Amino acid sequence: MQTKFATLALSGLLALGVTGAAFAQDNPPPPPSDQGQAAPPQGGHMRMDPDRQLERLTHELNLTTDQQSQIKPMLVDRQQKMQALMQNESLSQDDRRAQARTISMGTNNSIKALLTDEQKQKFEAMQQNMRRNAPAGGPPPPPPGG
Repeated sequence: MQTKFATLALSGLLALGVTGAAFAQDNPPPPPSDQGQAAPPQGGHMRMDPDRQLERLTHELNLTTDQQSQIKPMLVDRQQKMQALMQNESLSQDDRRAQARTISMGTNNSIKALLTDEQKQKFEAMQQNMRRNAPAGGPPPPPPGG
């Protein structure tokens, strides 16, 4: 059960972390907080913090203030949907993975719609880089050709 949940959590992070994992590549995880707060349900969710994502996107893509104000609600919405999805125990692992991928793709497409052509190219490169450098300990990539 615990292994299945860990696999599900990692799979969700891969699907959901199209931008989030790219953020985590250059930034070490934040130090533990002693404020009495509970740890995130799955340790990697701190990487999906919308504020950190927006900061990273702003830095990498030179977002305008207007773009930032439009993108932040999208990142917050994605985080909320992903958290709800991960807590929904009525879905199979495959269904959760598929829904996480759909949520992530929808958010990324909405973000791309706000970007200039140059920013879109950089954003897509960030996504490709994230896919090539999936977090260690995650499920291995499928073998070539099948």
